Amino acid sequence: MNDSKIALPLAVVTVSDTRTEASDTSGRLLIDCLEEAGHVLHSKQIVKDDIYQLRAEISCLIADPLVKGIIMTGGTGFTERDNTQKAIQPLLEKQIEGFGELFRHLSFDEIGTSTIQSRVFAGISNRTIVFCLPGSPGACQTGWESIIQYQLDSTHRPCNFVDKLITD
Repeated sequence: MNDSKIALPLAVVTVSDTRTEASDTSGRLLIDCLEEAGHVLHSKQIVKDDIYQLRAEISCLIADPLVKGIIMTGGTGFTERDNTQKAIQPLLEKQIEGFGELFRHLSFDEIGTSTIQSRVFAGISNRTIVFCLPGSPGACQTGWESIIQYQLDSTHRPCNFVDKLITD
């Protein structure tokens, strides 16, 4: 990798049974953040919180060689309809355990012990990184500003994930 920033094509997926494009503030925030960082929005969609719909949509994005990252928001809690973890984790070749650990550590300062109810996670499949964040804009902002922006920045040292996504 050289020292110049690489603009990655990223997809944003909101997991929700109730949000619309007009009410999807978390998805809009993530798009604004990734574009401000110099990345390119590949696609944006809202997917119902259904295990099989989620697997189908995310599988297509993982299989698309033009997508290098997927940032998901929603479906990471403990309700009956929070299916992101169950749907997506089987698709991941490698889990990034430190992502959830670090996110919950950072969130403790914002929401206290309620952070233990966050089942955020990340992983890599087919040279595509997948980050799964809670549905609130505050949580998305924390995830992006404190972790994701740095790990998708090819100039971030001592390491980042870009070299695992791009082939020379």
